[in-house]
Amino acid sequence: MEILSGGVKHPNIVNLLGFCVEASEMILVIEDFSNEFLGDYLGNLKDKRLLTWEKRLKVCIDVAHALWYIHSEMEDQTRIINRDIWIYNIGLDKNLEAKIVNFWWSVFLPPNQEDEALYLNNGIGRDSYRDPEYRETRKVKRESDVYGFGVVLFEILCGRLAYDPIYLKENELGLAHVARRSFSTGSLEELIDPLIKEEVCENGFVLNRGPNKDSLRTFITIAHQCVAETQDQRPTMKVVVKELEKALFFQVSYCSKLSLSTPRSNMCDGSLLYRKQKLECFMRLG
Repeated sequence: MEILSGGVKHPNIVNLLGFCVEASEMILVIEDFSNEFLGDYLGNLKDKRLLTWEKRLKVCIDVAHALWYIHSEMEDQTRIINRDIWIYNIGLDKNLEAKIVNFWWSVFLPPNQEDEALYLNNGIGRDSYRDPEYRETRKVKRESDVYGFGVVLFEILCGRLAYDPIYLKENELGLAHVARRSFSTGSLEELIDPLIKEEVCENGFVLNRGPNKDSLRTFITIAHQCVAETQDQRPTMKVVVKELEKALFFQVSYCSKLSLSTPRSNMCDGSLLYRKQKLECFMRLG
């Protein structure tokens, strides 16, 4: 694992805090990501139920901010293309905040280069996350990272890894290609993680199940744009951040409105609350 340090400082990029070398061994001291990797949840190694729709949106926004930073916002105007954005390069700290943890294949672009493009012969990346234009032409741009991130967005939406056998049966390149086809035929909803469809808002007092429709629609639209076939069809990370924050706003507003509009008598209904919550509610009402 290679970790950036020096001029790269961002809360959603893991920092190298120190290192120790003894004989042939090196120990790296890095920031906490004690909840390990995002892929562990989608690969069912950890409890995926912890990742509510709202938390999934926040994880996506964390990673999007980090990519926007390395693409456009670094202080010295250097720009970085990560070239290896995938689900196991995203670590989660104790608060489930996301950090990009690997920059092994990164390339640096000169400051103020307008239309950044590099032609690289070394084929890198994993098939299910690899930019199709790079695959064909070896042309690398910041939009190559956008494609990989778009695949991650669909993984988070569908609750499965991009290279899950269920997708590889349909297309050898995995989820992004299956999702694009499903989007065009209007059947994408069939791929959505059932846990998302069944969850209630985090306040726990409402019967409405599933995410807010505007939130879901905004998320799906930007994810689909990210995995466009060609680089010039994809949005910048600045646009991606804006749309994901909009999706989060729709979801949080939706749950807040539902909570406020829930009748007081319904809040004490045993069908909505566990016994402990019900007892506490009756005690409050006296």
